[in-house]
This record gives sequence, C-alpha cells and structure tokens, in this order.
Amino acid sequence: MARKTQLDSIDAEAWLRGLPKAELHLHLEGSITPETLVELSRKNDPQPLTLEAAKQVYTYTDFPSFLMSFKAVTERLHTPDDYETITYNMLRDLAAQGVRHAEAYISVGILYYFKRLDVDAVMAAIERGRERGERDFGISLLWIIDAVRHFGLEECARVFKKAAELKQQYPSVVGIGIGGDEARGPAQDFRELYAECKANGLRLTCHAGESTGPQSVWAAVNIGAERIGHALTAAQDEDLIGVLAERQVPLELNVTSNLRTGCCVALAEHPVKRYFEEGLMITINSDDPPFFGANLLDEYLLVHKFFEFSLEQMRELAANSVEASFLSPERKLALLGEVERYGY
Repeated sequence: MARKTQLDSIDAEAWLRGLPKAELHLHLEGSITPETLVELSRKNDPQPLTLEAAKQVYTYTDFPSFLMSFKAVTERLHTPDDYETITYNMLRDLAAQGVRHAEAYISVGILYYFKRLDVDAVMAAIERGRERGERDFGISLLWIIDAVRHFGLEECARVFKKAAELKQQYPSVVGIGIGGDEARGPAQDFRELYAECKANGLRLTCHAGESTGPQSVWAAVNIGAERIGHALTAAQDEDLIGVLAERQVPLELNVTSNLRTGCCVALAEHPVKRYFEEGLMITINSDDPPFFGANLLDEYLLVHKFFEFSLEQMRELAANSVEASFLSPERKLALLGEVERYGY
C-alpha cells in the first residue's frame, strides 16, 4: 500500500522527463523549431521572420499541405553551417526531455535530388553540431542516412553508396533507411540494395505500414529491416503480429504523427497498447516534433495518460528504446543500467 501511495503522489511529467530514454525515429530536418527557424532567418534573410510568422510556416490542413510546410522549412537551410545549428539545437532540446541517446535521419536523398548543398559539406557540419551537442548536453547521437523511395532505385542506390563511404569516414554514421511514398516505392524492390548495405556494415531501418497496408510491413521484414518505422497497419494482420512478436522486431511508433497526418483516424484507434500487450518490441518516438506539436516527452505523457501505461511500463518502453538502438553493447548496458536505477 505504501508503494501505491508513493506512486500516486508522483508528478508524472517530471518523472517521465527524468526517465533516461532514447529517440530512434526523428528526422533532423523535421526537428527544426519555429525558434530555430527565426535564428536561421536572422542570419539568411533580408527581412527576418518574426516568431509569429515562423509559426505560420508550420500550419497545414492535410498530408499534401504538410509536405509543402516541411519543404518551406527545409528551404531555409541555406548553408552547411545552418545544418550545424539545427543539429546542436536538436540535441539541446532532446537533452531537456531526458533523452540520453538519439538516432536521427538525415535526408541525403533530398540533398542529392534537389542539388541544394554539397553532401560532404553538410555531413562535416552536422558532425560539428553533434560533437558540440554531445559535449555540452551529455547526449549521444548516431546518424541514419535516409533515401527517398519514390525517387527511384537508382537515386536510392546513389544514397546508399554514399552512406557506405560516410560510414568509413564517420563512426557516427550507423545505418540507412527509406522514407517517402510507400505506394510508389514498395519495400520489396529494395531487397538487393539492402543486402548490399548490410554487406557494407550498415544497419537497416525502413518506414513501413504508415500510409499503406500490412503488406508493406511484411516487405520490410522480408528485406531484412532490423527496425521498422510506424508499422501502424500491422494491426490489420494477425499473422504479421505473430511474426513481429516472435522475432521481436523493434517498431518505432509515432502516435501523434500518425494522427496529424491522418494515417490513424482517432487516438483511441492507435494500436500502441495492443502491440505492447501482445508482446511486440515497441518504442515511442516523435518523428517531426514541431510539425506535429509533440516532442518525445509529450509522446511519453500521451501514452502514459491516454493509454494508461503504468510508470513501470513506461520504464519498460524506455528500456526498449535503448535495447533497440544501434549503440555498442557496452553503451547499451550502461544506459540500461541508468533506466533500471531510475527511482521514484
């Protein structure tokens, strides 16, 4: 009874903020807050944005207008130094939420396709931001090189080849992934490219089952994805649920993102609690926080309050996030120890 009384008196938000955790599904370009956008605008624009004007850039009504909003934000990245700024600010914001480790997607596919900036210069810049952020905020960061699946296999092969080169130069480059339109870039088409990436020592992630059916998640599993982003529609296939549970394939869930993009019609319909209860290896993530109005701490609070995950279950989700990371075994054990020792 004393234990229950103690738990009842806990400030859940403060406890969840302090809970050591990892963020595994976060897009660097999608982490840019309105405040950071103003910072960039002051440096780059003849008439800098006000904070109110910056906030308006993030407004959208449907998925197509969300993409336009995202484009409007990323177009304000004029120089490699801007990438250093957003990397450093991202780590500062994550650390304030109790995040001890992050693995962020960097959209090399977009950099190549639109020929905006030199990839090597951008990579050097985000590494400067990473090193400063890790030193100042006590947080670690690994990079996942993201290709845009609907740009075609040839473009994606170019991105993955570059990822293999970058991995040799930067130990912080750990893996690859494919985002973009699932319908126009089916995961099964990437089987050979994923095999090549694995042979080159890259870890494999895949966005799947966000906007298309469970066949997309099956395809991600079949091409060897070690982690699957979203996996929302896996809930429609009992056999798939069984396979994901048996193999303990980590799923990078993004509850608010799924709601805001319209991929999930209502919060009560989201399968996060079902997945947990059926023994799937789930992690909680934020995707593009300022665009969806929810950072990782907000996601943890939402899951705790709406889906009635206990604080001990939230600790389990935090441990999952560390276990599912691409960190070294030594660093994983150290962080898992932090999660286990975290008290009330």
